[in-house]
Amino acid sequence: MTSTMPDQAAYRPRRIDRVLAPEYLADLQQRPLVGVRALRDEAEQEETALSYLRRLLQGRIDILRAELARRAGAAAEDLITALPRILAEPTRARPRGMGRHLRVEPSAGDDTQLLAGLLVDDVDLTDVGARTEAELGAAIDMLQAEERQQSDRRRAVQHVVDACSLEITRRYRDGEAQVADLLAR
Repeated sequence: MTSTMPDQAAYRPRRIDRVLAPEYLADLQQRPLVGVRALRDEAEQEETALSYLRRLLQGRIDILRAELARRAGAAAEDLITALPRILAEPTRARPRGMGRHLRVEPSAGDDTQLLAGLLVDDVDLTDVGARTEAELGAAIDMLQAEERQQSDRRRAVQHVVDACSLEITRRYRDGEAQVADLLAR
């Protein structure tokens, strides 16, 4: 009889779990510089994925809020016509982010993409007109709760990126790493 359970040796933790694990930054000062950069790059990739997921969630929230506003008489145009304006409008507070320049894009097929798909499928936007105001409100509440959770995760990942960046900076400042070596690559 064969088991349908995955082989434990083949199990690989999700990137978010690796990046936020306490041991991820253990012995950071003893790791080779290339290893510290690899940790930072992996954490940056996770931050990008989380940012993408948050924007998807925020877009859905904006669409649902616009439908509720339309029903309340605040907007005369239909949702489809208003969609470009809805998604471009800064309806939330101005970003207070870290001002990071991200060098990566969301990677297709990662765990965050899968979660985004599941969350988006949970809130059917194909016919919001058929939903009651109570259903729209419940969907907004669910999406906002998820967006807050992902924001918290993103902040935690940003601390990991910062720790790696600080270690890299320290090595150059203290002369343990040389800019000439970086340029030679």
